[in-house]
Amino acid sequence: MKCPAIFPNESERLKALAGYGLDEEQMLKSLDPVVHIASRMFDMPVAAVNMIGSDHVFFAASVGVGKVDMRRDVSFCAHAITQADVMVVPDATLDERFHDNPLVTGDTNLRFYAGVPLFSPEGLALGALCVIDDRPHNDFSQEDRQRLQELAKMAADRLELRRIEVSTERTRPPFEEYAGHSSTPVVWFDEHLQIIEWNQAAASAHGYQLRDKRALQFDLLLPERERANFRELIGHAIEAGSLDHIDVPLEATGLRYDDSEFRIGFSLFGWRDAGHMKFEAILKDLTSQQREEEELRQQANIDGLTGLANRGKFYRSVEEVLLSPAPATVLMIDLDGFKDVNDTLGHTLGDAILCEVANRLQQLATNNDLVARIGGDEFAILLAGVTDSHAAVQRADAMIHAITQPITIDGNEVRVAASCGLALAPTQAQEALELVGNADLALFKAKSTGRGRVFMFVPALRMEATARRLYGLELHRAVDKGEFVMFYQPQISMVDGSITGAEALIRWHHPERGILFPAAFLPALEGGPLAATVGAWILNEACAQAAYWRRNGAPRFRIGVNLCSAQFRVGDLATEVIEILTRHGLPAEALELEVTENIVLDNDDIVLEILQRLHAHGVGIAFDDFGTGYASLSLLKSYPLSRIKIDQSFVRGILTSKRDASVIRAIIDMAKSFDLETIAEGIEGEAEYNYLRNEKCDEGQGYFFGKPMSAPQFELLLGIGNSARAIA
Repeated sequence: MKCPAIFPNESERLKALAGYGLDEEQMLKSLDPVVHIASRMFDMPVAAVNMIGSDHVFFAASVGVGKVDMRRDVSFCAHAITQADVMVVPDATLDERFHDNPLVTGDTNLRFYAGVPLFSPEGLALGALCVIDDRPHNDFSQEDRQRLQELAKMAADRLELRRIEVSTERTRPPFEEYAGHSSTPVVWFDEHLQIIEWNQAAASAHGYQLRDKRALQFDLLLPERERANFRELIGHAIEAGSLDHIDVPLEATGLRYDDSEFRIGFSLFGWRDAGHMKFEAILKDLTSQQREEEELRQQANIDGLTGLANRGKFYRSVEEVLLSPAPATVLMIDLDGFKDVNDTLGHTLGDAILCEVANRLQQLATNNDLVARIGGDEFAILLAGVTDSHAAVQRADAMIHAITQPITIDGNEVRVAASCGLALAPTQAQEALELVGNADLALFKAKSTGRGRVFMFVPALRMEATARRLYGLELHRAVDKGEFVMFYQPQISMVDGSITGAEALIRWHHPERGILFPAAFLPALEGGPLAATVGAWILNEACAQAAYWRRNGAPRFRIGVNLCSAQFRVGDLATEVIEILTRHGLPAEALELEVTENIVLDNDDIVLEILQRLHAHGVGIAFDDFGTGYASLSLLKSYPLSRIKIDQSFVRGILTSKRDASVIRAIIDMAKSFDLETIAEGIEGEAEYNYLRNEKCDEGQGYFFGKPMSAPQFELLLGIGNSARAIA
């Protein structure tokens, strides 16, 4: 008989084996399924996990094993662990290593053996998983070897869990260090349920003192009706030597000293100490947990600043109402110019304003309504049961009016305006997202038509939104293919009728729809990523054209170019303008940049700084659509303007409306007091022209002098050069 090899690192191997806490008196229950599977899978009467000690072997798990010689020098597994692969002995009587082995020649009558070594994480051989038969087998295939190796991986994983468990037990700190001062209730008890240790949190939760542990068993912390089941559970754990594969309840009923009951979360752990089981119970008062869960539910539904419902709660509520199904109206309200309030007065006061607006909206709501803050300065109201459009508009008007009333905070009186969009269900929508989306489209329309407006959704808004999206997609192509063209509308001196300049106006030469006016595509352009790019193109194209006309017969010509908000947010606009002027040899006074009140209010400090730099360089600054906004007068004091453009809405009524005439007269007088030029837009008849000339308006623009036209047409109007000549 050939004896198995002794490893050169035998001491390290034995030390590693000891780390699993196994001996001949204790088998590892978690390995039982592995050996049973092996026995059935290969139809073998014996399967075992055999651990190799210094001079003997012992089973960590086995099935079908009788009385066996456990000496290491006769063990087949002691040979198997010296190999990296599966060791197969088809017929031991024909194998020179084993033909005279006592396990072969004696009562065991071992004839077939297949074993695969089991290693520690460090690669040290611990033992082997084997299958054995008293009959020879020459049909143990390569596939059978692979199956046995897969089972060995399962056994190795379970052995590793055992090693971790033993390591944890051996390094378990003293209770006082581990949980003595923890706010989580922790109890240690023994196999007889006697409490060994507990902390103040556990004692207090059950109404006891720390010292009371000496007279208490753990099951006395449970009501009588639950004690028998708990004692049975502990009995099973003691018998198995582990809580593995034992179903431990996640909750239990706690019993206090005064016999009151409460629900507790329950986690149970067990370990062996000096051959006996000990247990640790970690408890959690679910009353506290339920309170925490309620707070989380509140956070998931309530806006932290205003106490109103939040966006998620609002959408879910709209969904529930429409699924009922029940009629409803959604109002979307957005504060106008609130960014300026935050920037001017600070976020603390801004937050206080939002809370006051929320309070006012809540006061106007009925018990059936839901008021929500869905983000920033945007609010939403669900009017359940309201389907009458007139009543819905009245409710919206009342809310807008309430918001506009003065708000006094810390001695500051502040006024804010708001716009509102509304949509009704089921007439205008039958699903929550559609209804809220429709109200949002109506809000967009309300804000685009002025401040403090209420607008009801109409189907045309959806078509407009679709068109904006389609235009948004096509705009990229238009930029790439050069489909934009510039038109020019003449600006005339009201004194002698001479052409002083032109306003540059963009048109889209669409390949399918022909020439498109700005109203068809500017909203999509200005709201998208191409706004600054197209704005820069317009500026460059207009300056190039003006420089050409000035060199070819119109030396005092001035070009007016509209700016968009995006141009102030991207790059350095002042530097860009100066570079364009230099590139085309255009003097600064030949360029006039037009800005609207919305641009100024949206980017207040940024716009002011850029315009001041351009004005200092000599570029003209015109305030467009003057008289239609809210902050025009105050802006005249602070902004470096050179010209005011009187909006065409006043010019149209100049002959029939005393109010319009008075407004224009006041604007002209005010402009002169600020040393500013004036130009009136929308002049369509001679009577309007004569009236404005008599009022000493400096310049005019409108169809009376000429519609927007292409560059070649404008050259004919100027009477200069070859109208077909391209811009150099």
